[in-house]
Order: sequence, then structure tokens, then C-alpha cells
Amino acid sequence: MSTSLSQCLGIAYPIISGGMVWASGWRLAVAVSEAGGLGLLGSGSMTPQVLAHHLEQALGSTSAPVGINVPLMHEHAAENIQVALDHGIKVFFTSAGSPRQHTERLKARGAFVAHVVPSVKLALKVEAAGCDAVVAEGTEAGGHNGFEEITSLVLWPAVASAVRIPVIAAGGIADGRGMAAAMALGASAVQVGTRFALTKESSAHENFKAAALLAEDTAVKLYLRRFMPTRAIVNDYLGRVMAAEASGATTAQLLELLGRGRAKRGIFEGDVVEGELEIGQVAGHIDDIPTAAQVVERMMCGYRETVARLPV
Repeated sequence: MSTSLSQCLGIAYPIISGGMVWASGWRLAVAVSEAGGLGLLGSGSMTPQVLAHHLEQALGSTSAPVGINVPLMHEHAAENIQVALDHGIKVFFTSAGSPRQHTERLKARGAFVAHVVPSVKLALKVEAAGCDAVVAEGTEAGGHNGFEEITSLVLWPAVASAVRIPVIAAGGIADGRGMAAAMALGASAVQVGTRFALTKESSAHENFKAAALLAEDTAVKLYLRRFMPTRAIVNDYLGRVMAAEASGATTAQLLELLGRGRAKRGIFEGDVVEGELEIGQVAGHIDDIPTAAQVVERMMCGYRETVARLPV
């Protein structure tokens, strides 16, 4: 299966792994790219030195295209972009900030630039900023979310109708059925996070993966809605934060309760009680830890089977 976007990116299938903090290291990126998709490194949890290591490992392990996700509000965003450019990276997915400050420089270096948005309004700004594609991410997605809380099935077709650049659908896609729905609603590719976070090559801790497998569809909640919407599995830590929110805690009080390093503690170090377990709603429908290549193969088979079953 090929689309104009997958051809532009030089990949066999229009499947992109999300650049997830603490889960998207070089092994996952390489595995997805080797399977025919596009693997992204998650630089949001990396210093420039750590990113350089992951890039060297990735580029030394595959000749397939590998990209990078850069949250623009991250303290090392500008440095990480430069490190990636210095290593010859040509695919950049940006998020959490305005792409205007970097897009022109990246495009001048021959890079492909996509930016993640939660609304039509921001998708139009991304197009005006000169990005090559927009990632329309519904509120079902794990980790940091938009304040708008627009669901994927509403967001994808709305963005596809509003912009002329290709749309990459994200938020709640874990199999070929979700991929078929996204493509039917105007997407040129899909970005998949949770399903790839729960694979053998993911750098997430085994405790985190086990907790995600046990999570029911009602166990993943959106919290910090007032100042930093985040979707994660409810545990002891999250229960206290949600109780504080419900009681009217101020932003300062919530920040004090959050502390620092909660995502690393939960996802990378495996503290499933006091860490933040960022994951998408679709985790409730995942029950195994396959390889990334198996995920790609299953998605493509499921996509074809789903399309074939549709009434004419």
C-alpha cells in the first residue's frame, strides 16, 4: 500500500510510530522503519548528548528513513534540532509550540516538517507556517493533549477538509480497523503511539507495559485539564492529583503535587504506583507485547481485511 505521503517519505506503508517520551528510543525507531513504516525518535526525554547517541545507533543499524519528534517547548528543543540536522536527519515532527520558529530553517536544509495539532484552527496555522504535513491528534491519544478535547473521528475529517497539505491521523489507532477509518476520513498516513509503546523494542519499562496490558478501557483518564491536559492510567499518584483538581486546587498547588520526573519514573523506571503512566485510551484493547514488525504486518493485514469487508 502506498500514498503520495508515504512515497514522499520513502516508506512502504503509511504508518508512523509516535515519538513518545521514554518509549521511542533507537531500537523502536529502527524496528518500525525496517518493517516499512517510519520510526521516530522521541527527543522530548533526551538531552542533546543522549539524542546524538540514539541517532548514531539508529543510523548505524538501518538505511531506511528515520525521523525525530521535537516538542518545541522542551528546554533542549533548539539544540536537539541542530544535533539531528548535523546527523543528516531529514524528517522532523514537531509539537507543543509554534512551528514557525524552526520550519523555515529546516526546509532550507531540505527537511520534511510535520506538526501535531488538536484543532482545525491550529492546523491552518501549521499550513500557513509552511509545514509539509499536519498531524491531527484526537483527544484519545496518550500523554499531553490539547485543551479542545476534540475526538479523532471529529477532528480528522475536519482538518482534512480545511487544509491542502497531507493529514496524518493520530489518536486511538492500534490496528488495521483504525487505520482504515483514518484513511476513509481523509488521512494520508497514520501516526501510532500506544500500540508501538507496547512492543518488545519499546524502551518503556516492563512494569509499565504490564500495567498498560491490565488497563481496562475506563482506566485511562485525562487530567490536569486546566493547564496541561495529560492522558494516563489512573494509579495512586494520579488519584491524588485528580482528587486535588476536583477540590479546586490552584495551579501552584497542583504543580507542587506533581513534582518533577513523574513520566520518567512511571514509563522508564517502572514505578507504576507513584509514576505517571502516560498512555492512550486504546490501551484497553491491547493484550500482548509483539515486535514492532508484527504490529506493522498486523495493521496492514487488518487494513486490507477491513476494506474488503466494506459493502459496495
